[in-house]
Amino acid sequence: MSASAVEPERRKLSLTAKVAIGMIAGLAVGVAFNVLGNQWISDNVVNGFLDMVGTAFLNALKLLVVPLVIFSLITGVTGIGDVRMLGRVGGKALGLYLMTTALAISVAIGIAQLIGPGRGFDMTGVDTSGIETEEAPSFWEVISGIIPTNPIEAFAEGEMLQIIFYSILVGVAALMLGERSEGFVRACGFMNELMMKIVSIVMAVAPYGVFALIARVFAEEGIDLFKPVMAYVVTLVGSLLFHLFVTLMVLYWALTRLNIRTFMRKIRAAQVFAFSTASSNATIPITLRAVTQRMGAGNSVASFTVPFGATINMDGTAIMQGVATVFLANVYGVDLGIAGYLTVIAMAVLASIGTAGVPGVGMVMLTMVLTQVGLPIEGVAIILGVDRLMDMIRTAVNITGDAAVTCIVAKSENKLDRDVYDDPDAGLRGDDDIEFDPEAEEDLAHTLEGARR
Repeated sequence: MSASAVEPERRKLSLTAKVAIGMIAGLAVGVAFNVLGNQWISDNVVNGFLDMVGTAFLNALKLLVVPLVIFSLITGVTGIGDVRMLGRVGGKALGLYLMTTALAISVAIGIAQLIGPGRGFDMTGVDTSGIETEEAPSFWEVISGIIPTNPIEAFAEGEMLQIIFYSILVGVAALMLGERSEGFVRACGFMNELMMKIVSIVMAVAPYGVFALIARVFAEEGIDLFKPVMAYVVTLVGSLLFHLFVTLMVLYWALTRLNIRTFMRKIRAAQVFAFSTASSNATIPITLRAVTQRMGAGNSVASFTVPFGATINMDGTAIMQGVATVFLANVYGVDLGIAGYLTVIAMAVLASIGTAGVPGVGMVMLTMVLTQVGLPIEGVAIILGVDRLMDMIRTAVNITGDAAVTCIVAKSENKLDRDVYDDPDAGLRGDDDIEFDPEAEEDLAHTLEGARR
């Protein structure tokens, strides 16, 4: 075969590149639609076709989450073979998630104090009516609620902490039954592989789904919303990027001594998915795939730390609270002082667990913080317009923290394959191809035919 015959294969775009192209194209098309302001386009294209494609893609990602977490966790727990190691993994993950959240909001408050967003802000034209605080469950209610009264209901509602608890319980019970669980464990292992194959199928259409999601967001929001709160947006984005590229990466390197560029390159696809969906839970299948197949983290660790992090790790949300608190304090001319900001830090760390699973968790936590430090909750209306777009960046930061903590814990437990981590092509081969194996189909057909007889 000549070199020219294989040249097209070499030039084939990776999935990450295709998704990035879809995201950029979606941004351009969305802004163009917003500028045009055509009602027919808004009704039929933006809220019609794009909404249908984006929602279908998001639903396809979400349908993977619960079964993937269940089978991956059961397989991981039984693969550990030592319940004490599971306790160590859980303790390390919880400690690291809370520590990164505390670091995130501390850095955000420091940067916001230096920039000073909100000073001289003009309140004219801002509608601050109709903003009400929401009642979030207490920390103790969340802890007691981890144990499901009905596991089927927990699966149906996507209650991630309850699903994690139940799956771990089943895995531990299977370990205790010993050899009698062999068939069950093999079946769970197969189902885990099956779900990862479905992830590959969904990812094959990801560029189109990402295009639709991004185009719809920017068609609806536009860029004019940024102008009145530009100082807030710049400070928030700067704080998020600083935490992503400096705080997290310094911590990551200090605890693993692994190559940072390799990590950032291999988590890129998951970051793009997180940005486009603005949902850590919806990105769980992609994050799991990245840390296990691309980075070599053991499934016994990743199957716990990734869904756990998607539920309680809120670095991006904590940063938003820190910047928003400083911004609104400046807007209303309130000096919170050191005690006030320490209160904000403490509440953000505790609320990251206490508000787990609450819809609109970012705004719930922010209203709680504002009430605690004596700032008017009506101020939320000032930043509400840009929150959807800021949430996309926050989610990308959150899942990066999930992946970093997963690799840190896996490395500390000797559950990270260094050869896979260092291989730039690990997990890439065929990652966006839907391939059918005629031999496998024929073997399955013969097996089923024999079973009928």
